[in-house]
Amino acid sequence: MRLSDGEPITAVETPHWDNMMISMTGSWIDAIALFNLLLCWVGYTQYAAWKGKRSPCLASVMARYRQEWMQQMLQRDNRISDASLVNSLRSNVSFFASTSILIIAGLITGVAASEKAVSVLSTLPFVTTHTRALWELKVLVMLVVFVYSFFAFTWSLRLYNFSCVLMGSAPQVPESGQISGQQMLFSQRASQIMTLASKYSNYGLRSYYFALATMAWFINPLLFIASTVLVVAILYRREFHSAVLKTLAGHKAEPKPVLPNKSALSVISGRPMMVK
Repeated sequence: MRLSDGEPITAVETPHWDNMMISMTGSWIDAIALFNLLLCWVGYTQYAAWKGKRSPCLASVMARYRQEWMQQMLQRDNRISDASLVNSLRSNVSFFASTSILIIAGLITGVAASEKAVSVLSTLPFVTTHTRALWELKVLVMLVVFVYSFFAFTWSLRLYNFSCVLMGSAPQVPESGQISGQQMLFSQRASQIMTLASKYSNYGLRSYYFALATMAWFINPLLFIASTVLVVAILYRREFHSAVLKTLAGHKAEPKPVLPNKSALSVISGRPMMVK
């Protein structure tokens, strides 16, 4: 069949139906994987806060220890050790906040080099990131995760700074050692500020865990889903069923006494002992 000017009509090339189905299936799996990340992250955060009010967890147990710390601090004249402990906590949070900034800079660089990254990933087996748009989406998700971690760590750092101010204004307990109601109220407020600082630091650490799970998304969305569920399982076990929690909560069994051997008994008694 020819047109009026004599040129033949060529068939318009259309994408194959199977390729379209594979592309649509891949996009749906990526969407489900991203939704699974949000569900696990937000859902576990809410569940941990709810369960922590009803059963012992690391956060609730450490909050009680912080309150005891503040009560002991009020009875000390020299509080240099307390200031050193708070400074150590501030240094840890500051390290993670600085690391988040470096990772954010690296991810922005990764967006600029998306074409080269996609060409490298396309040569690897089991990798589903074959387009520039999908690569940029995954990098953008990780960028959002680390931006959130930066804000969480910096707010935690400010709360630790507030704790330093409170410790500097702490009242002095009289020589009798009796803590008044006002001093008890001060210790509760100081411990609550430090507990909030630890809470947001914990939020930042959780974002690091889920960011590591998001790295599996660059390989395969199904691996991303499995990694996210695994992170939730690890967080739950460490928060509610770890050996550290049992020790801090006082549920650890008493250690068995170590009995001296027969040679040690003979030395203590001053006479040799017959060993059968």
